Amino acid sequence: MKLIKTSLLALLTCLSTFAAVDMATVVSKDVSRTIDLPGEFQPFLSVTLHAKMRSYVTRVLVDRGSVVKKGQLLVQLSAPEMQAQIAEAESKVQAAESERIQAEAQLSAAQSTADRTAKAAQTPGAIAGNELVQAQKQVEAAKALVDAKRQASAATQAMVRAQKDLLSYLSITAPFDGVVTDRLVHPGALVGTAEDPALLIVQQISHLRLVVAVPEEDVAGIENGAQVSFKVPAFPGRTFTGRVARNSHSLDPKTRTMPVELDVLNRDSALAPGMYPSVQWPVHRTRPSLFVPKTSVVTTTERTFVIRSKNGIAEWVSVSKGASDGDLVEVRGDLQTGDKVVRRATDEIREGTSLN
Repeated sequence: MKLIKTSLLALLTCLSTFAAVDMATVVSKDVSRTIDLPGEFQPFLSVTLHAKMRSYVTRVLVDRGSVVKKGQLLVQLSAPEMQAQIAEAESKVQAAESERIQAEAQLSAAQSTADRTAKAAQTPGAIAGNELVQAQKQVEAAKALVDAKRQASAATQAMVRAQKDLLSYLSITAPFDGVVTDRLVHPGALVGTAEDPALLIVQQISHLRLVVAVPEEDVAGIENGAQVSFKVPAFPGRTFTGRVARNSHSLDPKTRTMPVELDVLNRDSALAPGMYPSVQWPVHRTRPSLFVPKTSVVTTTERTFVIRSKNGIAEWVSVSKGASDGDLVEVRGDLQTGDKVVRRATDEIREGTSLN
């Protein structure tokens, strides 16, 4: 009698289990949502200024936090030996010019002698033939000397110009509008050596780069020119925006993310390089995604799957989960829109079991 009761109880449990099998339909929906991603601000332009030549710091006209304009004088250097080198080069220019003038005078005299000799040669027997040849050779030699002196003069003048051009490097100016974020030298410091210390760091912060690491599954929805919102801890009640401007088109092999840059205008200087904002990144799928009830997805230590009805027979289909949408969850796997899956699935419903 006890055995009969146990069998009846098992039969009733089995029947109730089959009666509880409820099916749901796989639906297709467009995914459009936002996710919170961390970002990092970088200056749009950044430069570390160094001295080009060995010199001493005479004046530093700015300090950390100074707002500078393009072309503004920032640091004045001095190199006393440069003045001596320029003076020496200028004296060589004067000497070369004197030699050039002397050579041109010799050329003029030789040319005059040659002209008179040629005129006298028109009278038969007035001069010997070799005298005319010698006069012409002297003219040619004088011309060659003039050319050499002109080249020497041009070379010395170029050397002076080069020396004077180096003097311009003694005035360190701002390469763009920006802010001095660090000052690294003081008057009297020797710079331009092998152990050359940097002078200043200048960054453009009125225009910032916001770098966001976008996960691999969301890179397909990146749209250049799209406006993206973000917040920073320094201003919790304020929402900022930036424009998607650049992406690297390459994934980081370690994090499986793609760096994307946003251009952010920072007119009031509220934002600063190094800040870590929270970015409300828009996610747009290039095609509709498949959704099933959250209770249809079974996760075990071995796999994640849904149970599909194939001609009334249970079939386990491996899936991976994506975004949630209310009671539904996005799934990716070998499913089609309209497939029937068990609404409340468990691994107790074995593959091959009848679902009728």
